[in-house]
Amino acid sequence: MQHTLDQPLLEIDHLTRVFLSRQGLSVTRLEAVDDASLTLTAGKPEIYALAGESGSGKTTLARMVLGLERPSEGTLNYKGRSVGELSARDKRTWFYKEVQPVFQDPFATFSPMKRIDSYLYETARNYQVAKGADVDKRIDEALRVVGLTLAEVRGRYPNELSGGQAQRVSIARALITRPSLLVADEPVSMLDASLRMSILNLFKDLRDKEGVAVLYITHDLATAYYTADRIGVMLRGWIVETGPVERVLGSPLHPYTQLLKSSVPQADPDKAWSAEPTLAPRPVTFPVSGGCKFAARCPKVMDRCRVEIPASYEAEGRSVKCFLYA
Repeated sequence: MQHTLDQPLLEIDHLTRVFLSRQGLSVTRLEAVDDASLTLTAGKPEIYALAGESGSGKTTLARMVLGLERPSEGTLNYKGRSVGELSARDKRTWFYKEVQPVFQDPFATFSPMKRIDSYLYETARNYQVAKGADVDKRIDEALRVVGLTLAEVRGRYPNELSGGQAQRVSIARALITRPSLLVADEPVSMLDASLRMSILNLFKDLRDKEGVAVLYITHDLATAYYTADRIGVMLRGWIVETGPVERVLGSPLHPYTQLLKSSVPQADPDKAWSAEPTLAPRPVTFPVSGGCKFAARCPKVMDRCRVEIPASYEAEGRSVKCFLYA
């Protein structure tokens, strides 16, 4: 597939995914992703973090990028081609090679009854990345990128690996096809703190040395700040603030991003809380469509916030979906 550097690697434009739930005669409409837009450039690989609370739509957006969910509205293009319009053959022979997932729980990825190297050989055969003796070479190359070798994992079962090793094998499996984009959904949340840094540093090495872009899905602002080049903060399907991670998390503009940052405990005894943190309460009922989704919790709410949907405004080097910056 021909691709030019003036085309974005990934272009998401006004993407929406609606789920309908029926109970008797009533139908509930849930907009899991609502009018979301973001772009990953093709010229220089980057790590883009999607951050937010559970239920904010991060994983649903990731599943659409992976081609596992179809958008209800909007466009999703990879290297200039609409993912939803790809044929089954193009998905199998091109797209699934180019865009690879890394999931949250490495041990859920592998069956405990199956040797872990068998998954690596299956991936190499299914995507026809090499033939004959070159298969071993390609698998070993991918494992060496993550700090392992084929000799170390050959014949071993998942329970014989640590959590960090299993996640590294999972990443190596994704690298066998030489992808341009990894979609990593909470890839370190199941690991203890001592292993998280090694995986996060690995993503940075993949960006810098292998030229692989990463869409990093997380609820952890600290790991997003450490790892990402840019970040999009999600709230109930909206991307409410996006831009360079140092600006968005260093000096957040959207009241929701400010709330998220202030709710993160600081490991500093000189800045210990003197009282319970004051967080805006979650509403029992959400506002009807037509207003800002954060209006019921926002300390800076204005009358128009309850009846109008804010656009995304450019302010201080980032995009903010808030009337404060209109």
